[in-house]
Amino acid sequence: VQLQASGGGLVQAGGSLRLSCAASGRASGSYAMGWFRQAPGKERERVSAISSSGYNTYYQDSVKGRFTISRDNAKNTVYLQMNSLKPEDTAVYYCGAYRLLPKIDFWGQGTLVTVSS
Repeated sequence: VQLQASGGGLVQAGGSLRLSCAASGRASGSYAMGWFRQAPGKERERVSAISSSGYNTYYQDSVKGRFTISRDNAKNTVYLQMNSLKPEDTAVYYCGAYRLLPKIDFWGQGTLVTVSS
């Protein structure tokens, strides 16, 4: 499975961005998908995740009510809609595919999100 993340950029605080993660390869739709982020000097952390069916989702407390994860299995793409962005959301965002945490089976390349105050 190959993952291609996109959609990062520079945005002012309070603004919005939508990240996309396009998956290709055999059985890519059978994996749960997660968005992770890593800020400078910090460990990578899981921000949000969605089950393979799309019925179950997870959000880190700091993004609840601001971020929305979704997936379109027909397009093999997972999205992260990020609203009301804060400077502390600044990080490199990665998408990952997994069957069972904590092991991430496949990683996409990162996409940089910078939120200016």
